[in-house]
Amino acid sequence: MKLRTAEIVGAGLSGLVAANRLAQLGWKVRIHERNAELRMFGAGIWLWESGLKTLETIGAYDSAVANARAIKDWQIRDGKGRILMSRRADDSDRLLLPPRADLYQALIDQAIKHGVEIVTSSVAIGAKPEGGIIFEDGSETSADLVVVADGAYSRVRESILGTKWMDFGAQVGIRMLIDEQEGDIHDTLIEYWNGPWRLLYNPCTDGKNYIFLSAPVDEERGRKIPIDKSLWIEKFPHAESLIHRFQESGRWDRLVNVKCRKWHEGRVAIIGDAAHAMPPNLGQAANTAFINVMALAKMATESDHIPDALRQWEQQQRSITNHVQWWSYLYGYVLGNWPTSLQTLRSDFVSAISKTEWFDESLNRGARHVPAGYVAPTARLTKY
Repeated sequence: MKLRTAEIVGAGLSGLVAANRLAQLGWKVRIHERNAELRMFGAGIWLWESGLKTLETIGAYDSAVANARAIKDWQIRDGKGRILMSRRADDSDRLLLPPRADLYQALIDQAIKHGVEIVTSSVAIGAKPEGGIIFEDGSETSADLVVVADGAYSRVRESILGTKWMDFGAQVGIRMLIDEQEGDIHDTLIEYWNGPWRLLYNPCTDGKNYIFLSAPVDEERGRKIPIDKSLWIEKFPHAESLIHRFQESGRWDRLVNVKCRKWHEGRVAIIGDAAHAMPPNLGQAANTAFINVMALAKMATESDHIPDALRQWEQQQRSITNHVQWWSYLYGYVLGNWPTSLQTLRSDFVSAISKTEWFDESLNRGARHVPAGYVAPTARLTKY
């Protein structure tokens, strides 16, 4: 049987997972990264059951989560400290929170073990539907499968006119790691709301905790780096001890939604943020990318005709992705657009609806999804 080749644009999380899984299934894989080195910014990442099953399958689980906190509860609290939602996790419905850099390095190490070729300073500007990549220096390469994973602002996606729309929304997000102190909670995510402002505390790893902040995009002080600690203490006085530890090295981003006209063209597939960027309101963006990658690798490997496989893949995976993306958008809308004068009503509404079976299933549909081709491990690093 002819050795199939895959060329991947972008060595972020989704690109590396795709490289790992395809190589594991017998493909010859090369991944192109525009930067001169592989690097990941300092933050944590939520890994739900779907993402963890993906990591188990490709063999990256143990090293990715070796230093992670096992989360038992995700709480949303309003400005008065009232718990509006409590989403529990356990060993059959896991949520682990490692440093993002640990996950990234685990994927790199596993890709090398699988024989993936990683090329840095390789700037792709377009994809050819017949199977190939066009580079900034004028060179081209061909492959049986091209995977586009170069992020929300993907230049390669636009070379096949894949974008339908981009929505920058009304929020800006700031991520950072802060020093851990004695007495910090190790197993509970606490998300504080105050009007359209949010402070999310994430136990992450020994010595460090992960903070995510969001604020209205037109609030200049809210997106300021270094962070205006006095402003955030004013908004969240009950989190003052955390805010005093905020680092100057945090980074902020516009929270963006991306919708594609299509995820494929010929032998070209679009994945990750390039296909379905979403605000990190549910912590499911990367996990959703992973389950799409697993399905892509399985269907492309089992098919004799790659374009047909990609068409079937998109038809199969769009519905769950659209669901997660819509819920992420809706979550942000309720947070950022609810009238200030009706905050008590919002608290009552969220508290009531979060206790329903419909809400639980809808919120967690992506998180609990079993990826295509999942292979259960013979042993698992215990975290709970």
